[in-house]
Amino acid sequence: MSSSPDSTPLDPAVIESQLIADLERLVAIPSIGALEQHQGDLATSAEVVAQMLRDLGCPEVNVIEDEAAPAVVGRYPAPAGAPTICLYAHHDVQPIGDRSLWKTDPLVATRSGDRLFGRGVADDKGGIAVHFAALRALADEDLPVGVTVFIEGEEEMGSPHVREFIRDHADLLAADAYLVADSGNWGVDEPAFTTTLRGVCDVTVEVATLDHAVHSGQFGGPVPDALTALCRLLATLHHEDGSVAVAGLRTSVSYDVDYSSEQLRADAGMLDGVQELGSGSLAERLWSGPSATVIGLDAPSVEESSNTLIPSARARISLRVPPGMEADEALDHLIAHCQNNAPWGSHVTVTPGGSGNPGQLPVTGPFAQAAKAAYHEAFGADPVLMGQGGAIPITGELLSAFPHSEVIANAVCDPDSRMHAPNESAHVGLLVRTVAAEVAFLRRAATAVSQSVN
Repeated sequence: MSSSPDSTPLDPAVIESQLIADLERLVAIPSIGALEQHQGDLATSAEVVAQMLRDLGCPEVNVIEDEAAPAVVGRYPAPAGAPTICLYAHHDVQPIGDRSLWKTDPLVATRSGDRLFGRGVADDKGGIAVHFAALRALADEDLPVGVTVFIEGEEEMGSPHVREFIRDHADLLAADAYLVADSGNWGVDEPAFTTTLRGVCDVTVEVATLDHAVHSGQFGGPVPDALTALCRLLATLHHEDGSVAVAGLRTSVSYDVDYSSEQLRADAGMLDGVQELGSGSLAERLWSGPSATVIGLDAPSVEESSNTLIPSARARISLRVPPGMEADEALDHLIAHCQNNAPWGSHVTVTPGGSGNPGQLPVTGPFAQAAKAAYHEAFGADPVLMGQGGAIPITGELLSAFPHSEVIANAVCDPDSRMHAPNESAHVGLLVRTVAAEVAFLRRAATAVSQSVN
């Protein structure tokens, strides 16, 4: 593994061992912010992250609980005249889901070949481990820059309080550049920086047709059941070709790279014969176009069903918001669509959920150039500049709060990481090379020129 001139070479075996040890400790905590029964685990996770920072010798560590879920902010002061770099990740994770679909225990970081499996090992406890490994690798040197570590606690819920959190703690979080380790790479050996992100919003839509359940043989035919009515409403979300039919959504972003159909099908695990949705380049459909997905459904299970007309049923719809729009604007369009497409006069109630804005991240500034050089040093290749279909609300909020700073979205995930799904994993070699890239970036950032944060 290469190193910058006059710097201590990094030992990949040592980095790998430390990364795995940290992830074993972090993955064991079910820090599922969206589930009330895990609020104590979320608090425990924050305290463990804070203690790990203290063990690294960080001189100032705070666990902050405002309205937001507990976040951790640690700070190493900058040498005179040196810039400050903020390293971001989040310690909350998605629910585990159906454990029977996991090949390993989701709360035990388990090595299998080149991959490490477990909930959060990629999204985004892997980001935490990479940041900590980079700081550990620099422990025998005087840090050439100031470093702030910001570990959020509610990213998987759409970061609903992050704007207020940044505003209230701007003195702690202000930096010249932000390295947001929560995106995706082009491949295991092909790193990437993210230039655009879709936003996200969601609604819960309930359809009611009766004030009580009735026998389907006695009343079926003229009397509509709510579940069928809900299915018809959900079907209006898409045109015949699968493109999103919600009026008012717009996009205008294009890319210099594209996904191939073969790569998409392999990465997503599409079954033979299943058609791709929409039209236009896959990059635009994945990264800058909207998508509407039914992510939850409340209705009788098949096992417990009976010949009954269901009086009410509900679904949760997630909308990915194109770059260039505000998430709240897209949310209004989604609500209007559901209200205007009530089938058969059914009563439709739409309850808004969370929202997070899309982002556009220029990679032209001096710190981005330093990061590109650092990644070339660690990977032997320049990072691919690509979009992401997922949302990272923190990116837009940081650019809004600190407009003269740079935000660089790097990654620890690869196309087979299966974030949010069963059998989430991270490629161990990719994690190790990302640590090397981050170390090289922190060394190079000392000489990068940037405008004042203020």
